[in-house]
Amino acid sequence: MRSTTSFLAAALALALLGAPHVHARDAITPVPPALQVPASGVIGVQEAYLSPEFWVARLQAPDAELLTRAQIQAQNAELFQVDGSMFDLRALPARLDRAMVRGWIEGLSQRPERQRYDVEGQPVTAEALDALVANLALDAIPASQPTQYGLVVRRAALRGFPTELRVFSSAGDTDIDRFQESALFPGTPVVVAHASADGAWRFVVSPRYAAWVQADAIATGDQAAVFDYVDAAPYRIVTGDKVDTVFTREAPRVSELQLDMGVRVPLADLPPDQPVNGQHPYTSWILRLPVREADGSLAFSPALLQKKEESAADYLPLTRANLVRQAFKFLGERYGWGHAYNGRDCSGFISEVYRSMGVQLPRNTSDQSVSPAFERTHFDESSTRAERMAAVAKLDVGDLIYIPGHVMMYVGRIGDAPYVIHDTNGGSYLGADGELHSMRLNGVSLTPLAPLRFGKDHDYIDRITNIVRVAAQP
Repeated sequence: MRSTTSFLAAALALALLGAPHVHARDAITPVPPALQVPASGVIGVQEAYLSPEFWVARLQAPDAELLTRAQIQAQNAELFQVDGSMFDLRALPARLDRAMVRGWIEGLSQRPERQRYDVEGQPVTAEALDALVANLALDAIPASQPTQYGLVVRRAALRGFPTELRVFSSAGDTDIDRFQESALFPGTPVVVAHASADGAWRFVVSPRYAAWVQADAIATGDQAAVFDYVDAAPYRIVTGDKVDTVFTREAPRVSELQLDMGVRVPLADLPPDQPVNGQHPYTSWILRLPVREADGSLAFSPALLQKKEESAADYLPLTRANLVRQAFKFLGERYGWGHAYNGRDCSGFISEVYRSMGVQLPRNTSDQSVSPAFERTHFDESSTRAERMAAVAKLDVGDLIYIPGHVMMYVGRIGDAPYVIHDTNGGSYLGADGELHSMRLNGVSLTPLAPLRFGKDHDYIDRITNIVRVAAQP
């Protein structure tokens, strides 16, 4: 029977081979006794490790700019050119034909072939699924239609079908809703391509995803108005995990509106000495937010964001310290598949962290891990354990580690043990008793990489498919 300590010792010894840079303070730090299991049950994590400053203090050149703003803009432009999962809305034709729209919808809204269950654990009937397919209204797609633009007015779920019905792969599972795709945030531009048969939903194409969204979350306007808003300056970038606008009775559409990390909101051109929504604005930023009129058209409203809330006049510099600090702002947030539970999942978490520094990423792990816009190291069935361990030894802060269906961000080492931060609904390790123990993390978590396992015979390192360096110097 192998103990956890002996397994880690062997794994970490391999990691030492050919390691190119171990920071000076790491070199004199022994392998931590915390790789044992503390009272929390989370292997390898002491209380001190939960502070971002613990990790920032271990870095060399923590504030060195990894990419300049110009380099980030060039990388973003390349991403939209070479990555098929991204949508350059400005490059879409002035009219959309039926084949294009139908292809978008049918590429997403596939009738489930396997049994699905509702939140009460009851089987979803064939009749219910037939009704969902009928609500797609595919036969109502016109042969050609003008390209209609809009802005998102509130955080809203992107769904695989035009329905709020939550469906799951097994009875008793109430977390992984198979119709939940992602979320959109206030101010995101979209193309509105189709309406559901019941009129309550719109199929929209956003820069990173095409899916169904509730109609009342979208305000439609002409192309110039939409992109004038997207490009407007000056603006504020949300740098906290979530912030809310100030409560206002006078303008309920923008009252206590949630803005998530990385959201960019223009400032309103209003006098700084006059009340806004019944309140003097000198303690706040005066934002300009999109709102939806009764007829669905686009309008704008001022809103206040308190200056005490975390925001910045521009995207944060892309540095190792900022990557760590931004990621740790989500630490402990509940895991939310497809941005459910007002949270985010593993790839959404990574996307928001990088977005606060102006870096665009594809939405899903399957696209992030293979995007041609980024430097990546690929592994397949022919790759050896030693090759994977050698790549792990070369990790730099901010590097993304992909295993099937999951992504983690490297934050540093304690001794020779690599640590990652990730949004996970699982997390297991092999105990000293030789048995697999689930930590049931179900949230944004800090963990050592080496102990994490798929099962008794394979750990996460065995299953690494890609390592992506987003901030690779050109």
